[in-house]
Amino acid sequence: MIGSIKKNQRILKSSLVEIYIKREDLLHPFVSGNKFRKLKYNLLQAQKEQKETVVTFGGAFSNHIAATAAACQERGLKSVGIIRGDELGDNLQQTLAGNPTLEFANSCGMKFKFVSRTTYREKNSADFLASIEKEFPNSFLVPEGGTNDLAVKGCEEILADEDSQFDIICCAVGTGGTISGLINSSKEHQTIYGFPALKGDFLKKEIDKFAQKKNYQLIIDYHFGGYAKVNVELIEFINKFKLENNIPLDPIYTGKMAYGVFDMLKKGKLDNKKVLMIHTGGLQGIEGMNQRLAKKNLPLIK
Repeated sequence: MIGSIKKNQRILKSSLVEIYIKREDLLHPFVSGNKFRKLKYNLLQAQKEQKETVVTFGGAFSNHIAATAAACQERGLKSVGIIRGDELGDNLQQTLAGNPTLEFANSCGMKFKFVSRTTYREKNSADFLASIEKEFPNSFLVPEGGTNDLAVKGCEEILADEDSQFDIICCAVGTGGTISGLINSSKEHQTIYGFPALKGDFLKKEIDKFAQKKNYQLIIDYHFGGYAKVNVELIEFINKFKLENNIPLDPIYTGKMAYGVFDMLKKGKLDNKKVLMIHTGGLQGIEGMNQRLAKKNLPLIK
């Protein structure tokens, strides 16, 4: 897997604060950002165990589904996506034609198993997992979002020695794996700010399963209504950020995190700090989001 990356890019320097962004989205053309990190050791383990197939879980526009399909194809592994929404399987060609994420995963050779939302909620139950292992023998299971011990190990490699200069490390939070890795590899003087894409701070319990320290805060004010929810203000921020910095942001994760960082900056909450934002990728989701925005006659992400 490709793994080269540009150094941190400075976004803002003033008398009070410095803000940089780490371009993890540039790690790989298709397996970018935290997905590259999360899948690294999972796929190495699958190969070590001589598994033929990687089975994982996600929604119809999941970054993790797209990344897993691409990474498996690159490593010569078969892949299966357990996709939430059994109606999507009624007419697969129609679904693929209207869904760039699944179309890409399909082009990488991923096979799909569409399940109802009720069934999907049982994805972690012993009975459901046993049925998956029976249907796909000699398979290696990766959880939704990719978060497990192996994923956290990969995310611990995001921070480099040069990043010890920063006081605050900021990242978006989905399932908690990325922030856990950052916490584990952070220095004693650093604080990790996590910006959940979902409502509430219930992720703390998940993070504490993997995190070895408590030097983090969940900033729960910038979810914009919940997972995959956006508004005109967020879209305008993302477009302005790209225009000024030549850096695209995704609307589900990194865009909300960056919006939160700059709002906190305006409110004086980052004074006298040196801040590093982690760009965790997810840009493949922009095309699908723009399809939804167009149907609502909202501005598009450029």
